[in-house]
Amino acid sequence: MPDATYLEWPFLEDHHRGLAENLRRWAEVNLRPMERDVHGKTDVDDICLRLVKMLGEAGWLKLTVPAAYGGAHDDLDVRSIALAREILGYYLGLADFSFVMQGLGTGAISLFGSDDLKRDYLPRVATGERIAAFAMSEPQGGSDAAALETTAAREGNHFVISGTKTWISNGGIADHYVVIARTGEAPGAKGLSAFVVDSDNPGFSIPERIDVMAPHPLGRLSFDNCRVPASHLLGNPGDGFKIAMANLDIFRTTVGAAALGMARRALDEALTYSRTRKAFGQVIGDFQLIQAKLAEMAVRIDAMALLIYRSGWTKDVKKIRVTRESSMAKLYATEAAQEVIDEAVQIFGGLGVMVGQKVEELYREIRALRIYEGTSEVQKLVIASQTVAAHG
Repeated sequence: MPDATYLEWPFLEDHHRGLAENLRRWAEVNLRPMERDVHGKTDVDDICLRLVKMLGEAGWLKLTVPAAYGGAHDDLDVRSIALAREILGYYLGLADFSFVMQGLGTGAISLFGSDDLKRDYLPRVATGERIAAFAMSEPQGGSDAAALETTAAREGNHFVISGTKTWISNGGIADHYVVIARTGEAPGAKGLSAFVVDSDNPGFSIPERIDVMAPHPLGRLSFDNCRVPASHLLGNPGDGFKIAMANLDIFRTTVGAAALGMARRALDEALTYSRTRKAFGQVIGDFQLIQAKLAEMAVRIDAMALLIYRSGWTKDVKKIRVTRESSMAKLYATEAAQEVIDEAVQIFGGLGVMVGQKVEELYREIRALRIYEGTSEVQKLVIASQTVAAHG
């Protein structure tokens, strides 16, 4: 079992400690048996749909929407979402993915949607009856929001959306997508707006599914004169970039938390293996070089947790923007987790690259976290700009 002493840190409250204990107990019963079952399976759509249903029935998806619409807290609680992602990521990457997409795909509705939109979408997200997705990236515009080319033109009581989105998680299984499109109120990022688009909307299609090294539902979206009711606009025209950044301000910290969970699992696997694997007449855990690796892994994990829960505490308690803090948490945690997992693979030796080993699975799972929701390079630019601005 992973170290839980961090739960006593002052960044967390009693209800967070209760959440962690209850979710870990649930995961042991429900996710641990699934680990072998889903490894290497290609029917990831079915697996994720099953996981969303399980998470919804158990009540964990309530963490992804506000209490007024079936959620657990009055406002989205970053520390609760982070703890959930950490624990789910420890057991099963697809469980973390299935959980967080319910939040990422509806966070913009929670923050900026009309009462009607919130009533229509959020309760069924909280129960797992509706699958959510967030669609911003394009072939020529991922981290560069100013380069987005998908357009939304007002025609009477509708907006007509045309263009392409790609690398969209839950693409192909989602019931609705929060789509960022260009409405042209100003140049660059200031001319974007956000819309809720249902998957059965005429003019919307999924022309391609995308396979990646750690499989999960991923697709390219096409909008061919897709008519969306004007009531599905989130906020005001031109608010799209602000809405996207506010959404990421909550969920970017939790990417680090998912990485933390994977790193904790890698350390636990390495500790167990180092106590049993023998070489040159002794268990390898007695060799100082292995001990040095384990020590460095443990230090990185605690440093990750400090940055993650500092960022979550700042957002939840201080109620301020955490652009700098969340970028630091995401950058360090994903990079450090990659190093921790790589060391675990090294400790396992040849077994570490064998399909079916948990550390091999983690090695593939962790890589994408350094890219999505802002690459490590983009995080460095954000942190630098925030630091320079704060210096005056």
